[in-house]
Amino acid sequence: MISQIKLIAEPWDVGPGGYQLGNFPVGWAEWNGRYRDAVRRYWRGDLGQVADLAYRLTGSSDLYQDDGRRPYASLNFVTAHDGFTLADLVSYNGKHNGANVEGNRDGSDDNLSWNSGTEGPTEDPTILGLRERRLRTFLATLFISQGVPMLCGGDEMGRTQRGNNNAYCQDNETSWLDWSLDDRAQSLLSFTRTLIRFRKAHAELQRRKFFQGRPLCSASMKDLTWHRPDGGEMAEAEWRQSTLRAFGLRLCGEAMDDVDERGEPITDDTLLVLLNAEPGSVDFMLAPAHPGIGWEVVVDTAGMGIPEPPRLDEGARVALVGRSLQVLRARKA
Repeated sequence: MISQIKLIAEPWDVGPGGYQLGNFPVGWAEWNGRYRDAVRRYWRGDLGQVADLAYRLTGSSDLYQDDGRRPYASLNFVTAHDGFTLADLVSYNGKHNGANVEGNRDGSDDNLSWNSGTEGPTEDPTILGLRERRLRTFLATLFISQGVPMLCGGDEMGRTQRGNNNAYCQDNETSWLDWSLDDRAQSLLSFTRTLIRFRKAHAELQRRKFFQGRPLCSASMKDLTWHRPDGGEMAEAEWRQSTLRAFGLRLCGEAMDDVDERGEPITDDTLLVLLNAEPGSVDFMLAPAHPGIGWEVVVDTAGMGIPEPPRLDEGARVALVGRSLQVLRARKA
């Protein structure tokens, strides 16, 4: 019975050396706290985060590849049962745990959060718009990452605990799910459903092997390439630029190096993911999908959806709004 069970560790314990992320054996998956921290830091706008984020977006090979595990050993998450909810992550700089009657001493002080311009509730439409965009961007990052996405219940609806990051003792509206959704909650829920459908439709986002950075199978392109905003492929030295906060990655769907249950090669669309953690817009020149084949935008966290995907040619420029993410798909020949 146990041989068929999925074993998932929350890899920490009290005492020195208690954090054992990456040290569990084959057969175990782990809650990837380094994924959580890298994603939070990058989208907060911290400098020098791109190299670490690249590992997290691609399944954390630095943690799992050497011991024979696969990308699905990484349970990716941005929030969990304790700590800030996703809505509070973009609404509070600090914890507000006064109601727990512990003098606000309980709960983590290291939340890697940013309140988007003001602490807590606001009616400012600019701040609310920024918070909503950041929520969509966090969710999109989670669902385009290699590994297994773990979504904390309520985040898909923008649930808040009013800044309480340790609501274990709050058996009331603070910790309950409110199912009476307003328009903002309905929109976020709809966007989350779109992301889930998109991920399920693309084997490229659910790879069972780590990227190798070279052409595989019959593909003429590398399975993974990293790109600067000018469209050029990033050089090794550029990963060490602390000011780099906008970049892209191209995933070649023809270079999956995997087969299905019938032994047939698994292939998928080629995808281009663009990320911009700068406060303002950044222009991206689109790297080629294939010779003579352009792109169409299929996810844009600056808006609520793409009803008619814009069609873009190779070499076209895209203005990516600050603190947003886009996913483009290679057009059919």
